[in-house]
Amino acid sequence: MTTGPQHTLCRPVSAQGIGLFTGETVSLTLLPAPAGHGIVFERVDLPGSLRIAAVCDSVRATPLCTVLGAGDVRVQTVEHLLAALRAYDLDNVLIQMTGSEVPIFDGSSKAFISLIEQAGVQEMEEEIETLSLKEPLYWSEGNVHLIALPANEYKISYTLHYPHCPVIGSQFYSFSVTKDRFVQEIAPCRTFSIYEEIAPMIEKGLIKGGCLDSAVLVKEGVIANPEGLRFQDEMARHKVLDLIGDCSLLPKFVAHIVAVCSGHTSNHQFGKKFLNYVKGEC
Repeated sequence: MTTGPQHTLCRPVSAQGIGLFTGETVSLTLLPAPAGHGIVFERVDLPGSLRIAAVCDSVRATPLCTVLGAGDVRVQTVEHLLAALRAYDLDNVLIQMTGSEVPIFDGSSKAFISLIEQAGVQEMEEEIETLSLKEPLYWSEGNVHLIALPANEYKISYTLHYPHCPVIGSQFYSFSVTKDRFVQEIAPCRTFSIYEEIAPMIEKGLIKGGCLDSAVLVKEGVIANPEGLRFQDEMARHKVLDLIGDCSLLPKFVAHIVAVCSGHTSNHQFGKKFLNYVKGEC
């Protein structure tokens, strides 16, 4: 275990966008917060401006995104924003929202990086602990595997396997989580879907804000976006982005996370095991 300074934003910053699933237009404001505050969402559209802490115990569902809740209040699609905050080592931020879903923007973390850069990051006098592992942790179910190995840095190695979709195929990406590398290699990578798999959801009105400007779409075996991919392995890189966002709900740590075919549900199952380890329960 090591310690280092906590960080927050220098000034408030805001943006507006559309939720991928709800189609709602939502205003999002990131504000500085005091030491020990943590990352907290605030639904300012509701009476009492109810707050939800961005921690593992707040996870309520993981359908095609990460949903956090407190009581009956929910915020969803939080992972791209949380990944950006983690990459900038931000510990204390209040996130005010006028709706239930974080805007999807272009399906990546680029918009959130822009907001953080506008706000600026300041070091605080108070310190925070960074945990390290003494032994490997494993979680597996079917062909999905997650392993946390002891390490002196935060690193993620991800293997993606879509044998039924040759345009995606098998991809691998390994990445040491630093701000500069995140901004250059991970933040631009967009969420992706196979049209034939999500068509029933579209027909039921469950993806009201999706379009080619907010995701990579594979349709009839080809990339439907006119501009194509931003990286040849953009899908694997985006899975790394999602994993960083989901793991940001855990106490700050260093480890080498090796993931095979994981998604939000498995990420959070693994997170529960990691949290139990931290609490000394396993």
